[in-house]
Amino acid sequence: MNKTQIFDNKQDLANYFGELIYERSRAKDTLSIALSGGSTPKAIFDVLAMNFQDKIDWNKIHLYWGDERCVPPTHDESNYKMTVDHLINKVTIPKENIHRVYGEKPIQEATSLYIQQLKKTLPLVNGLPQFDIVILGMGSDGHTASIFPYQIELWNNEDICVPAQHPESGQARVSLSGKIINHAIETFFLVTGKDKAPKLDEILNRKGNFKSYPASLVKNPVWLLDKEAAGA
Repeated sequence: MNKTQIFDNKQDLANYFGELIYERSRAKDTLSIALSGGSTPKAIFDVLAMNFQDKIDWNKIHLYWGDERCVPPTHDESNYKMTVDHLINKVTIPKENIHRVYGEKPIQEATSLYIQQLKKTLPLVNGLPQFDIVILGMGSDGHTASIFPYQIELWNNEDICVPAQHPESGQARVSLSGKIINHAIETFFLVTGKDKAPKLDEILNRKGNFKSYPASLVKNPVWLLDKEAAGA
């Protein structure tokens, strides 16, 4: 697969990735996916719910989250809630296949519980839980998951999940660390919008301050971009 693919718009990207998830699900007995928040995954969830509701065997799919805000699961800022509204409520996925972050708990407890859940439910490869697919977004500041440039040291944390904090709002978050993200079988960046173009240019062309952006630390990702993010 080409490591960088450019689509005319977010919808074309979403259609492509929906098909990719369908194909991966056909090839495996189970498919574990770490989801991202944001508008591009939302578009993909809508595609999966609309076009693949009856095609995908949802008994095979196990959903996780790459990061989560420390809010209740019914809160509008919850990545879990967004997935429920746009995907989970529209397909027949077993409840036991949904592995959410308990964002309503204190942050240290939420992080610890998620670590335990990943170790219990994912296959261990070389002693480390392994996802089939990790979906990542990238912020205009070069952050990914909830690891921001000012906390870039969290990327190399020994734990597979870490407590993190948004640099401006101070909002507490639980995030996967680089240790488990880079251990995934496949990792996909879904990046849309012209505000992402400057940092993306630095990262893809390894110039400027690219080493200071957490998104640059992901090993061998596939980049799926719209024309605006690609500067095309």
